[in-house]
Amino acid sequence: MKLRLRIMIAISAVLQACIPSSISAAQSNPPRLELAADSGWKFMLGDPSGAAAPSFADSAWRTVNLPHDWSIESRPEKDSPTGAGEGFFPAGVGWYRKTFSTAGSWQGKRVSVEFDGVYRDATVYLNGHKLGTHPYGYTSFTFDLTPDLNFTGPNVLAVRVDNSAQPNSRWYSGSGIYRHVRVVVVDPTHVAHWGVFVTTPKVSSESATVSIQTKVENESSRSTVVTLETTVYDRAGHEAGKAESVLTVAAGKGTEAAQTIAVASPALWSTASPTLYRAVCQLRKDGKVIDRVETPFGIRSLSWSAETGLLLNGRAVKLVGGSVHHDNGPLGAAAFDRAEERKVELLKAAGYNAVRTAHNPPSPAFLNACDRLGLLVLDEPFDTWKAHKVKFDYGQDFDEWWKRDISSMVLRDRNHPSIIIWGIGNEIPELEVDRGPVIGKQLADQVRLLDATRPLTLAFPGTTTSPNAAAVFSQLDITGYNYNLIPTYALDHARFPERMMLTTESYPAKVFPLWQISQDNPYVLGDLTWTAMDYLGESGIGAWSYGTPAQAKIADQIMGATVNSSTIDKMFLGMANGVDVMAEMAKGASDPATKAAMAIMFHGYPWHAAACGDMDLTGYRKPQSYYRDIVWNGGDRVYATVRLPEPEGQKIIAVGWATYPTLSTWNWPGQEGKDLQVEVYSGTERVRLFLNDKLIGEKPTGREQEFKATFSVPYISGTLKAVGIRGGRVVAESVLTTAGKATGLRVTPDRTVVQADGQDLSFVTVEAVDADGRPEAHADQEVQFSLTGPGVIVAVGNGDGQDDASYQGDKRKLFQGRALVVIRTTQQSGPITVTAKTTGLSDGLATILAKVAEARAELR
Repeated sequence: MKLRLRIMIAISAVLQACIPSSISAAQSNPPRLELAADSGWKFMLGDPSGAAAPSFADSAWRTVNLPHDWSIESRPEKDSPTGAGEGFFPAGVGWYRKTFSTAGSWQGKRVSVEFDGVYRDATVYLNGHKLGTHPYGYTSFTFDLTPDLNFTGPNVLAVRVDNSAQPNSRWYSGSGIYRHVRVVVVDPTHVAHWGVFVTTPKVSSESATVSIQTKVENESSRSTVVTLETTVYDRAGHEAGKAESVLTVAAGKGTEAAQTIAVASPALWSTASPTLYRAVCQLRKDGKVIDRVETPFGIRSLSWSAETGLLLNGRAVKLVGGSVHHDNGPLGAAAFDRAEERKVELLKAAGYNAVRTAHNPPSPAFLNACDRLGLLVLDEPFDTWKAHKVKFDYGQDFDEWWKRDISSMVLRDRNHPSIIIWGIGNEIPELEVDRGPVIGKQLADQVRLLDATRPLTLAFPGTTTSPNAAAVFSQLDITGYNYNLIPTYALDHARFPERMMLTTESYPAKVFPLWQISQDNPYVLGDLTWTAMDYLGESGIGAWSYGTPAQAKIADQIMGATVNSSTIDKMFLGMANGVDVMAEMAKGASDPATKAAMAIMFHGYPWHAAACGDMDLTGYRKPQSYYRDIVWNGGDRVYATVRLPEPEGQKIIAVGWATYPTLSTWNWPGQEGKDLQVEVYSGTERVRLFLNDKLIGEKPTGREQEFKATFSVPYISGTLKAVGIRGGRVVAESVLTTAGKATGLRVTPDRTVVQADGQDLSFVTVEAVDADGRPEAHADQEVQFSLTGPGVIVAVGNGDGQDDASYQGDKRKLFQGRALVVIRTTQQSGPITVTAKTTGLSDGLATILAKVAEARAELR
């Protein structure tokens, strides 16, 4: 949608976690051996000849531990070929090499390597032999190592990563092996990769039917008879049911077993109570266990209809959430388990119950966290089909790879109870042409072949009732609306009364009308705004700016013109027919009027982040997040914030993905005696606003007022207090007190105890505070960080999407009084002390304890 809007302006103007171990491969021989392969890779940014050969000299290469993103190691560059879409970060080609030994126990076994994600165009070699390629950067993949293993000497696994063809993404992708890698050793007769599928076709509070389909493969030269024993365990580890099947598996073939287990009085999985069970599948041959696979799952029921909407375990649920890209802000694309878990924690704390993985499958760690913490997921495969949006995007790989990539998503992810909807694409131009319904059917059929238990959707910003678009959506279960629900939902419902609708993207400022439409119409399932969290790339689409009143008027006019459905459909039709959208955009931007409009609407370098999230790059909640939470989730709560004042003769221009900027502070030096606009968001009946205990006014804050009130308040320092009233009683309050001059730095880790596993993280917030500990929201000093103990500084950052300083290093400017430093553990235990220093303020420090981690097997 973001690229689409830019183009329309131009056209309208001219028309598994790695945990360290003391256990070596040779010392551990369970029936299935999974070895974390994240540590000790040699890395070089460049493309040397012969780097796949075992004899290649890599001693001068840098040693890195995965997950690793080489793009975030550099600063944004104005002339980078990745451009504004990818945040101006560099890309290129890089090589990774890992040397490891085999164990004697591996002989006669099958050995594979599994990659959770490599961006992009990965070519994998073992001992100089090319195993294969994998173009798409977001799907997991595996290669068989068995034929090329060396049992008498070292083995070299080499990966060439080619992210040089630019641009290939509309958002920040990162570069490299940015997710986990593992090596798996199994008996020739084993449970297939992603071979277990658990569903719960019958669910009630009294009992549940658990259905387990297990695919067993025999890669030996003889037919084999095995016993498959599947046991379901509850969250306390108690056995909840068991099934057993005897299977004959022909040589070189596979077979599938269907088992059913009844669970009495099940604990149902929901967003409020995300209880997980485990299905443990064991294969026995001649009485010996030869394979064991453990699959977490949840017992829950989903029911969908236009009449009732979504029922989760029989209870109506509206989806309140947002889309998220895959990056972790200052960490770039690196998918640390803790970073992914923290992202889910932040979303839940902000009142979300749902998330859309825009526009690709996320990391397994993210989905595992959604399962554990109770966040509903729309899992989406890709941003394009065949028609390109940027020159080197997935459109060039679609024909050859779509089936493998969408199958990878479904097979890998289908046991996650958090996933409730499958997507088949985002803003697909083919919905404007005849081939769209054909491709849509192919994708839908493939998803349903692998999992028929969840509904399907596609996100689209154009006319959803045109013949080809309607033909695509008739093959799906839910129609995804990107920005186009408000003007069309009533007409579309009249035409297609059985259609379920979901806002798959929306402008952040449209919180209230989308809530109202969803509440009043069961066939509207909810709102997944753009976007839940700020992200790198799509530079400055949510940024606001100062301009003249005339420029503000032009910006409003442009927004009105660009959301016209006929303009959208014409643009998508052109893309579907091969129009070079980047060239069209450049052509339109050559017109002076368009240039002026683009400057108002979009922001170039040094902007390198989108700035449209309910949370900023560091995970800090913006005021708009509190408003969304109150509107959607209610409750006797109030939240006070202050609109940024406009300089004389200037207007704040906030259109599209921008919201009018506010700060939740009562520190406004230079504004003494001038009127400030105070916004109070409220789930109560009324609010009263006091300044220094003097009543400013009282206003209703019900549905008619969109759950907010605005007061004009002459600024003087002191205490501003908003109180919420229900039934004549004070039931909530929000207090802003003027902070004194900042005197020191406060350092606050999100976790003070971490695991000494080389992977765990602590996210440490640094704030400028006065003598009473009150934050000073306008502080902007540069802070120097230092660390002692068994940890390293892996990232620094702030919420300013145009601060182009490096995200790696030991210093960062405060933005709105805050900065973030991320600490990564080593494999040593002990206290880690983080110190923050800046000129004129007292130092801040905090201590984090790295505890000894449980030993896990690691590839060496």
